[in-house]
Amino acid sequence: MNHKDPVGKDPVDAIVEQWATVRPDLDTAAMEVFGRIFRLARAMGDRMEKAYVPHGISRGEFDVLATLRRADEPYTLSPRELSATLMLTTGGMTGRLDKLERAGLLRRSPDPHDRRGLQVTLTEKGLALMDEAVGSGLATQTAALSGLDAEEADQLADLLRKLLASTE
Repeated sequence: MNHKDPVGKDPVDAIVEQWATVRPDLDTAAMEVFGRIFRLARAMGDRMEKAYVPHGISRGEFDVLATLRRADEPYTLSPRELSATLMLTTGGMTGRLDKLERAGLLRRSPDPHDRRGLQVTLTEKGLALMDEAVGSGLATQTAALSGLDAEEADQLADLLRKLLASTE
């Protein structure tokens, strides 16, 4: 892409330069974008995991609790709705629900509208923990964005939205 970069070279630049040496015929523009997205996702995933440790939950458990919290009162969804939202198998969801239920952060109960179904509901303890944990996570994300001004952050969000829409 050869843009003037005010922060200097990064590891992705080194990889692209190596490819240019051994395979000068390749157009590595996409590698410059996605190499950075992959590295950023990994780095932020690690930071987010650390942000949730003081709350006694993992990133995956945060995702379950956050999905219930966003459902608004009474903070209830079916396991199937949770699985679909989080793109998890029912087996993967069951393990998370078991752990969160043992911790008193959610409860499972029969679905009054479906004899065979269950409902998953955020408990008061889960709601309180979620409201603290989401603040910790947002603080971590905000700190990571501190290298950009508000206009740059908005532009990046718009570009990523456009890129995501083109890949789905």
